[in-house]
Amino acid sequence: MSQTILYARVSTADQNIDHQKTQAEAAGFIIDAVIADHGVSGVSSKLADRPEGKRLFDKLRRGDVLVVRWVDRLGRDYQDVTDTIRAFMRQGVVVRTVINGMTFDGATTDPMQEAVRDALIAFMAATAQAQAEATKEAQRAGIAAAKGNPAKYRGKKPSYDREALSIVQSMAAMGEGTSAIARATGLSRQAVLRIKGDPVAAQAALDRWSMA
Repeated sequence: MSQTILYARVSTADQNIDHQKTQAEAAGFIIDAVIADHGVSGVSSKLADRPEGKRLFDKLRRGDVLVVRWVDRLGRDYQDVTDTIRAFMRQGVVVRTVINGMTFDGATTDPMQEAVRDALIAFMAATAQAQAEATKEAQRAGIAAAKGNPAKYRGKKPSYDREALSIVQSMAAMGEGTSAIARATGLSRQAVLRIKGDPVAAQAALDRWSMA
């Protein structure tokens, strides 16, 4: 009997697995099981190297559905994300995303559908890598600034967490409008516009507060 498994990755205390499950269910998914990695950075570890990521590979069977908030949960960079999605498809697992309701199914044999699917995988994986690089750059800048002036005022505490920041960047890269992103994240339009306008500064603001 096939099952639907939600994989969640939370790297900090401001991210919540129950929240990700609730959002998946609100999107229409009936979740049979949740597998989650805690305290894991998506920009430094492959899915297969994460404790629960390894279990995910062992647990999934042909006909199962793997649900993730966004493709960045499945790897640390472009190559890792694309390899992971294709590995699951070869295994007969359907990969679906909560954001934008994307479906990646290896069962299709229509050449045009295959071409569209593969192009979409490449685009989304490239977006995930670009976000990871921006995150690392912002973290380096924030650490350097903190060392140079540790007493510097941190500014207003951000209204978003790291998960919301990632979703804003991902949806913006996919061409989603500000209102749609605000509804998906629960942020105000103004907050979404600030993040879209300067994502590096948005990441740096989070880092300043996390180093407090």
